[in-house]
Amino acid sequence: MNAQHRQSDAPQDQEAISTFVERFAAQLVEAGMARMPARVFACLLSSDTGVLTSAELGERLQISPAAVSGAVRYLSQVDMVSREREPGSRRDRYRVHSDQWYEALARRENVLTRWESTLRDGVESLGKASPAGRRLNETLVFFDFLQKELPVMLERWREYRDELRADYDSAGD
Repeated sequence: MNAQHRQSDAPQDQEAISTFVERFAAQLVEAGMARMPARVFACLLSSDTGVLTSAELGERLQISPAAVSGAVRYLSQVDMVSREREPGSRRDRYRVHSDQWYEALARRENVLTRWESTLRDGVESLGKASPAGRRLNETLVFFDFLQKELPVMLERWREYRDELRADYDSAGD
């Protein structure tokens, strides 16, 4: 890792950053994420570059290389971080993208489609009139609603984000 990368990613108040990381990670855990992936994600999210090596993550979070490895494996599987090779090195680095939440939601469409298919089969198997069938059907209808609304909402977000970026760019002039 070069010195320029380290300098641009050095937080001014390490204690405040660490407090944020632990607080946000705890909230992600409360929402159902495992503790170590939550801490690694919050750490990446709070770094200036959004990119850290395994060693940097371990040092910042005071965790073992094995803990970092397990956390980034999970975060990669759920498309919350990507792994890339550091130029001129054999070390991997992990990146959280600026449009992380948008990308995560956009990729969920495939998951929702698979869930809808399985739920349809479940409704047919249990019968739409049974209590379990009604419950599954309500879930199916909810996911169908999300499938229709999500693209519209994501398009509105892209427009809003582009306006914000234009405002930031013009403020910097």
